[in-house]
Amino acid sequence: MTYDEAVAYLFSQLPMFHRIGAAAYKPDIGNISQLCEALGNPHLKFPVVHIAGSNGKGSTSHLTASALMEAGYKVGLFTSPHLKDYRERIRVNGKKIDPSFVANFVEQSKESWRNIEPSFFEITTALAFHYFAHEQVDIAVIEVGMGGRLDSTNIVDPVVTAITSISLDHTQFLGDTLELIAKEKAGIVKENIPVVIGEIPSGARQEIIEIAKLKNAPLTISASLLPPKSALEGSYQLFNEKTSFGILLQLQKLNWNISNENITEGFLRVVENTHLMGRWQVLATEPLTAAEVAHNEEGITFLVEKIKTLSFQKLHMVIGMVNDKDHSQVLSLLPKEAEYYFVQADIPRALPKEDLQAKASGFMLKGNCYPNVHSGLDAAKAASSKDDLIVITGSIFTVAEILPEED
Repeated sequence: MTYDEAVAYLFSQLPMFHRIGAAAYKPDIGNISQLCEALGNPHLKFPVVHIAGSNGKGSTSHLTASALMEAGYKVGLFTSPHLKDYRERIRVNGKKIDPSFVANFVEQSKESWRNIEPSFFEITTALAFHYFAHEQVDIAVIEVGMGGRLDSTNIVDPVVTAITSISLDHTQFLGDTLELIAKEKAGIVKENIPVVIGEIPSGARQEIIEIAKLKNAPLTISASLLPPKSALEGSYQLFNEKTSFGILLQLQKLNWNISNENITEGFLRVVENTHLMGRWQVLATEPLTAAEVAHNEEGITFLVEKIKTLSFQKLHMVIGMVNDKDHSQVLSLLPKEAEYYFVQADIPRALPKEDLQAKASGFMLKGNCYPNVHSGLDAAKAASSKDDLIVITGSIFTVAEILPEED
């Protein structure tokens, strides 16, 4: 089996939440426990930093991994979803998982999956743990897929946990209040294990504080920390820098050999070290063209704040969303003076561009529909002067289609 055949098998045979939505979601850890037991429980063979949150958990994971790399550790990094290539999800010291390892894993394991019927994410999580154990990493930074308590990653034995933020997202699975969502995400908090929390609304924050107290988990509220600046653009990244800094300070207390210089260098070299993409990623300068994976209320709020700090003549927004988000919350926040280019990513879960246009018109957002992301971006470029601003946003999948391939 080749790598391409293995990935095609994973995409076609296993339900994938990020492509099809609710039908792929399995709210328990029974499957992942069976998968890992068959592999000799690889998730217990290395220390873990476990990171949950509604927004920012990807950036926080990359920042943390980069600092650990600068400190000389061999670092596994598991994040989701991928933007261009499946192998982005699983990295060791920034390098994507070897294609042959993926192919061999699928070929050798697929028959045993018939009895378990695992999801795409469960298989990918097991593969990540198996690869990190095989590579004998010193530590792995593991990003939660969704929620926390019942997420497939929540079988790890962490040395530090973190919750970056809480907002109304995936409410059909996690609850329809910030407090309920906080309770689900705080399911990663473990007995006596330090937990770091980011910028979280008071009610949700109190929920996490109470759970940390019950589990005797030392708590760091990162809001008051003063982290070094990272290479990541966007004022909202300050919250992620603070959370990552809090995680690294806890690791220092646990006698991990991480200097403040390592943290500073790791933050500055995060894109180079870990290849983080899609977070206010500048694609061109005349006109300024940037991609931002913001897709929910909190993310769009930060995006709009970023736009307000820039000088430009006219704003062009290329936007596509998925069909199971709270579109009204997002659309109500977007700038009304912009020209919109409504597009549809090439996934089953994408919200039809005509539906997005109709919903947007209710919020006085005006523009035309385009067959795909590239044609929308091309139209925006054609209509722009060099002093304009073009932003591509609305979902990870919209952004993924226009990003350049990773070197």
